[in-house]
Amino acid sequence: MADISRRLGWRHLRTSPTAHVRHFRCGRLVHDGPGLSFWFRALTAALSEIPVDDRELAMAFHARTSDFQDVTVQATVTYRISEPATAAARLDFSIDPDTGVWRGAPLEQLSTLLTETAQQHALDVLARTPLAAALVDGVAAVLERITDGLAAEPRLPATGITVVAVRVVALRPEPEVERALRTPAREQIQQESDRATYERRAVAVERERAIAENELASRIELARREEQLVEQHGTNARREAEENAAADAVRAEAEAARTVRLAKAEAEAAREVGQARAQAQAAWLRVHGEVDAATLHALAATRVAENLPRIDSLTLSPDVLTGLLAKLGRADGERR
Repeated sequence: MADISRRLGWRHLRTSPTAHVRHFRCGRLVHDGPGLSFWFRALTAALSEIPVDDRELAMAFHARTSDFQDVTVQATVTYRISEPATAAARLDFSIDPDTGVWRGAPLEQLSTLLTETAQQHALDVLARTPLAAALVDGVAAVLERITDGLAAEPRLPATGITVVAVRVVALRPEPEVERALRTPAREQIQQESDRATYERRAVAVERERAIAENELASRIELARREEQLVEQHGTNARREAEENAAADAVRAEAEAARTVRLAKAEAEAAREVGQARAQAQAAWLRVHGEVDAATLHALAATRVAENLPRIDSLTLSPDVLTGLLAKLGRADGERR
């Protein structure tokens, strides 16, 4: 939109570099070009502002395929007004000299022209294409047909319009049809997912089985090692017992030999002692046999006296003393 200001009955117009302005005064072209800035009188001026920048036109329309299925086409057309004078002559780009606002709706007219032209070509190509093919290759076919159709449309150059680019964003069927079409794919994806899940489970089961087999093999090996260990312990204990028994036997033999030697030594000592005593007794008897009876009596009395208990005091009664003296007298008479 042009920027218009007022000064003492005059108007000043200033536009952007992307806006082409045409100024007529009394039917004569005074200013013509983009990005102009000038003074004018509102009563004698006729102004037109034509945008010359690239503009994006988004469009969405319905079409029907050869199998009578409705689809929605979403596309974008980029266009530019390359001939501002031609466009201003064919469409109403005039602006109010006081506000700078378009008096008509020229861009809407251009949008309608481009949309209907593109829709015509899209409908033509989709009407001969089944839904499945349209969903697979329809975007490229519609894009090519719209591009060729807009390039060959004579109304666009006659209006001063140049199509810069065409983009077809999507072709979408009705929601019910789209859900119906998605169902087999979803089921296939679900089957693939289930198969992958089953394969993962099978792999997991196989791995668990391998782990269990490894654990069982480890337990068997451990049991075998324990059996070998127990057997080795038994062998060691048996060997230790045999060694202890042998050592005990050696000790017993040594003890028996020592006992025998000791017994022999004791017997020899006893025999020698007996012989010595016998010899001493024989010598004692031989000596006593050679002495007289009085000596023997004296020796016997001495031996008896040595074995009698100690007598501190002795009391002799007259009867005892009388009898003792009588015995001594008889003994003396007999000796005589």
